[in-house]
Amino acid sequence: MKKLLVIAAVALFSFNVNAQEENESQTSQGKWLIEANTNFGSASSSNTGFSFTNIDGDSMWNVGVEGGYFVADNLAVKAGLGYGDSSYDDGVFSYKLGGKYYINGKIPFGIDVNGASSEGWNPIYVGAQVGYAWFLGQNVSIEPGVRYDYGFNEDAGDGDYNPLSFRIGFALHF
Repeated sequence: MKKLLVIAAVALFSFNVNAQEENESQTSQGKWLIEANTNFGSASSSNTGFSFTNIDGDSMWNVGVEGGYFVADNLAVKAGLGYGDSSYDDGVFSYKLGGKYYINGKIPFGIDVNGASSEGWNPIYVGAQVGYAWFLGQNVSIEPGVRYDYGFNEDAGDGDYNPLSFRIGFALHF
């Protein structure tokens, strides 16, 4: 009976070590990252994710995607594009440029410059976000997190309007 327990413990330990190595390799240098994010709790004009907001009958929606390349283990350089529309504005293009670092391969921390452009209105934000990455398989992770954007110019409120949002990201790792 002791031999059976020892064999089972060794097999379980080996499986756990193998699973951790697979997850860490998903953020290795030379890998690609494609993300789609949701945006909860913020009506930010600069959004490269998926969102829908309705406030007092005014609705705003957005679609977008982000991509990145791991230039070093756990460090990705990222860019994102989005497009949105609302009942009070005709089309908003959004962008994001920055980096994302996976602490211990599991805790994504990102810093970026993001903004939007629409008919003479161009808010610019400096943003940061942190979350946790659950790797569901070899190439897929779910990354819930919190994001904060600081308005950097007059169109973004000169620091008076700083959206805080909760996000759930879905990432593909190649």
